[in-house]
Amino acid sequence: MRDARRRTLELVADLDDGELVVPRLVNLSPFLWELGRVAWFQERWLLRRHGEPAPRADADAIFGDAATHGSRWDAPLPTRKETLGWLEQSLERALARLARVEVDDDERYYHQLVLAHEDACAESLTRQRQTLGLPAPRPTLLVTGAPVGGPCPGDAAFGGGPMLLGAEPERRFVHDDEKWSHAVDVRPLRIARAPVTQAEFASFVAESGYERGEFWSDVGWRWRQREHADTPLYWERDGAGNWLCKRFDRMVELAPDLPMMHVNAHEAEAYCRFAARALPTEAEWEFAAGWLMRVKKPFPWGWKPFEPELANLDGLRIGPVDVGAFPLGDSVHGCRQMLGNVWEWTASALRPYPGFERGHELQRASPHFGRARVLRGGSFATRAREARTTARGFADPERRDLFAGFRTVEP
Repeated sequence: MRDARRRTLELVADLDDGELVVPRLVNLSPFLWELGRVAWFQERWLLRRHGEPAPRADADAIFGDAATHGSRWDAPLPTRKETLGWLEQSLERALARLARVEVDDDERYYHQLVLAHEDACAESLTRQRQTLGLPAPRPTLLVTGAPVGGPCPGDAAFGGGPMLLGAEPERRFVHDDEKWSHAVDVRPLRIARAPVTQAEFASFVAESGYERGEFWSDVGWRWRQREHADTPLYWERDGAGNWLCKRFDRMVELAPDLPMMHVNAHEAEAYCRFAARALPTEAEWEFAAGWLMRVKKPFPWGWKPFEPELANLDGLRIGPVDVGAFPLGDSVHGCRQMLGNVWEWTASALRPYPGFERGHELQRASPHFGRARVLRGGSFATRAREARTTARGFADPERRDLFAGFRTVEP
């Protein structure tokens, strides 16, 4: 928990009070609300659950699950100083209680729930800095040198067959939407070894892909017209006609072998039609990431815990790296970067697994069933302890602000 709190505070420490002010947009939240929600969530599940008092009488109304998104700008949020004090107090009280009680499985679950919530907040804060054009945050550790990169062309092929989709009960903590593993059949498949690159997506743009309706689904075309989307988000031409892309507060030249990022599901599907490809289902993705001979691996590279040479995770590098980097993290099927670098859109709508029961994550998955699209794999900003082959991200298919790209399959 101290590690998670350190990262939370790092992500706002260099911002002045003016930079903490956030416009009222659907995919943003005030920075002070995000921080207050972290303190509230920790206090709610680790302290008040045991009868300890809440330090703020209005905390539930402001930060609780019943509060609407729009109310976050109108609520009487605590000041920066008060919020930081609340964060410190909630953490120290939680750790003090942890030191004096016996930790059973029930208590361990709640601590892991709180940790996962704060880790998700860290990625959200990083994403907000990109959206608002703020300076890039500091990396979590000083990593010297760039990983060997370049392209990673071609497909990986596998024969398909039955598999268990979802997390297995022996996992100590998983999110409600990962529960539980169940049998599905996966077709024989050829899947790209790496995500689509910026150079590959630029070819779609160069062929007027945004203007050609034959590449777009009906709902995707309506989105494109409504939003006047003629180019990828954050792309613009320089004076010489070359593409530049916004990375936090800077405009940088497109690097051909970086994964395409900040595209939504509609843009990903349009590219797939252009390239005579398709998005994988989440079952196909999970098979390629970690299923072999009736055994599911928690990580593409096996059972070994994360190390920095295996994947671009944990905020070690503040941004994506070439799709050819991290060969030691390849899955058994030969797919690269199945965890980290960029989230990957799938063709699957978010739906509950058989026997789903909503636990304490009231605002996580269940309000989005049937509407959101599943993403897999995590990004460079995802904490490594949250990355696993069964983890399900999800978002509205129109969202472009995510650190999300995609890989393709043969239809």
